[in-house]
Amino acid sequence: MRVVPERVVVVRDSSPADPGRDGLYSPDELHDATPYSESLDARAFAWAVEQRSPSSLLSRALHDEGIDQALGRWCAPRDLVGVMGGHAALRGSEEYADAARLGRLLGAAHTVATGGGPGAMEAANLGASLAGAEDAALDEALAVLAAVPTFAPSIDDWVASARRAKEASPDPTPSLGVPTWHFGREPPNLFATAIAKYFRNAQREAILLQICDAGIVFLPGAGGTVQEIFQDACENYYATEDRVAPMVLVGRRYWTETLPAWPLLRALARGRAMEAHVHLVDTIEEAAELV
Repeated sequence: MRVVPERVVVVRDSSPADPGRDGLYSPDELHDATPYSESLDARAFAWAVEQRSPSSLLSRALHDEGIDQALGRWCAPRDLVGVMGGHAALRGSEEYADAARLGRLLGAAHTVATGGGPGAMEAANLGASLAGAEDAALDEALAVLAAVPTFAPSIDDWVASARRAKEASPDPTPSLGVPTWHFGREPPNLFATAIAKYFRNAQREAILLQICDAGIVFLPGAGGTVQEIFQDACENYYATEDRVAPMVLVGRRYWTETLPAWPLLRALARGRAMEAHVHLVDTIEEAAELV
């Protein structure tokens, strides 16, 4: 009998993101150089935009599979709650501060997961990182960050201010960011202690919603947040009672008038196992209590 040797696939391309990676990223790995354009994060995005060869597509698929496996191991012992919200929330704004306080409240009992980007996502990761710190630490960090409201025009200034704010918590509470190079012009925030960064956005979106087994809080947002509400609603719609996770929308006026997602969500839930698990509240304190 002839023995056929096992096939070994070797991917040779110029990808800055290792296709054989088997662990999540840290913020310092992605933001490993100044200026930002020379960082691993920026180089991986530039490569993804430029490369469309079969070997590059295979490289991306292998990378994302490795991240997927590593994320499963990281999440296994943890109870995750998601915070979804607008990427445009500016540091120094009330919207940003509320998201940070929500992250801190949730981080005291759960591991907080976000989309890993700027805005409300950054704020929630910031608050979660300070769940075990003194109350004044969050106010101090918010004051530092307010000096650089957004990553435009200078990502380097945005990153530098985040590094200064992180000094308020030398021993941060673990939290998760799940960003994507599909939106590579938005840098990942530095407050998530673990980062599962994907090339494929569809894969990333589905996984982010799936891992939040303790529920998801939806802060005011736009297209992406609305998509996440109804993608999560679809999972809960078909779930059995023991598999439904809470959905909490924050902002009665926003979700009934500005973007009226709540009436449709409530109608969709009627008569289903999820009906008792969808909520509309006005404050972050109410949201934290519900999950």
